[in-house]
Formats: sequence, C-alpha cells, structure tokens
Amino acid sequence: MGFLNNSQNITSVMLYAVITGASQGIGKSIAAKLLKEGCTIIICGRDLGKLQALSNDWQKEYSAEKILCFRADLGNKNETVAFADYVLQNIPKVDILINNAGIFQPGNISDEPEGLLEQLMSVNLYSAYHLTRTLLPKMKEQKQGHIFNMCSVASLKAYPNGGSYSISKYALMGFSENLREELKPHNIKVTSVCPGATYTPSWEGSNIEPERIMEADDIAQMIWSAYNLSAQANVETIIMRPVKGDL
Repeated sequence: MGFLNNSQNITSVMLYAVITGASQGIGKSIAAKLLKEGCTIIICGRDLGKLQALSNDWQKEYSAEKILCFRADLGNKNETVAFADYVLQNIPKVDILINNAGIFQPGNISDEPEGLLEQLMSVNLYSAYHLTRTLLPKMKEQKQGHIFNMCSVASLKAYPNGGSYSISKYALMGFSENLREELKPHNIKVTSVCPGATYTPSWEGSNIEPERIMEADDIAQMIWSAYNLSAQANVETIIMRPVKGDL
C-alpha cells in the first residue's frame, strides 16, 4: 500500500468526497465531476501508476490541493481498513462516500471458475461493507452525509450469464437497503445506483457502438444531482438504462 498526497491546504474546501475504484470508468468520471464542483476528493485504486497519472492530469485543470490518492486493493479487508484510516486521518469530515470499487465477470453458476463468487463478493460487497463501517462513526458524529453504493441493473433482475456477478450485486443492494434504514435516525442518506450498460474499459473490444450505451459522465451527473437535493429529501434508488434498453 502507499499514497500520493497532493494536499497543501484542504481545510478551505467545504465538501469532502471519498471515491473507491476511481482510476477508470464510472469512478473516474464521478471523481472528475466532484472535483469540478469544488470538492476535495480522496480516491483509491489498485494501480499506483494510474493514480499518479490521473493526479497529474487533474492538477492541470483543478487545484492540486484538492486531490489525495491512496493505493489499495479493496478485495483485501486489511487494505480497505487502511484506506479508511487514511481518510479519517486526512480530512475533517466525509460528506460523500462513493462505494464504486467492483469487478465484472460474467458466467454461469454451474460452470464458472472455482472461487469466483468469493472474489467478486470480496470486491463488490465486502469492500463497501468494511469501508462504510469504518467511516460511519465519523459520519454519525457529523449527523450528515450521503453514501452512494454502485449497484447495477444486475441487482434488480436475474439475467443470462449473470452468475456470481449478479449474486454479488444483489447482495450490495441488500446492504444498501439495510444501511439506509439503519442510518435514517442519524440523518445520513443512502442511495443505490443501478446503471445499465455504460461505456467503460470493460466494454472495450466488445464491438458495441459507444452510441448504443450510456456514458460514464451520465452516472456522475445523476449522483451529483441526487446529492444536491434538500436535506429532507433522498433518492433511494437510481436506475439508468440506455434509451434502447439493456443489451
């Protein structure tokens, strides 16, 4: 594990956001959107090189002091907790938590590789569970905050070749719904985000036209809009699909 600290004076920024799996795809778009809106962000990913490249690119457009990066494999509980500890040590509050880290692997339950369920659950569910649990005492102390769990349309309905991926996303939806009920008395919002096909690196080489599926920026915009509702309103579930439907 390791970190890149580009922060010089982050206390002047009003909003603080934590985004997992931010080195590419939807997580990258969310991080860029929150930076554009003036947030201090703390991001993590497994590839330190990608984090460094992103940090360097973003410094050209945004203030360098608004970006903190940490390398961690969130499929590992100890590294997930280490990232959470780094968050608590480096920002005064958590306004937005985006549990976005995830792995997509299609397959059938009957013949998918041995151990795939455990691998997908560790990243797609347990990372959100352990990170959130570690940050919750601080968020409860604040009596505010918004948690976004990146679920999927695979969380809503079984589909061919869904296998363990769909199981893990159903579980993440269950986590979100239980967490939401638990945190209502603490004024902490929880939103499940369920996107359909979205153009990310996982679609590269698929021969699917980018115009057929959604853009990652679409998801980022919806999250920012949901965050900006009045304090007494919460979007519990965001479901987004391409105009022409699922693939």
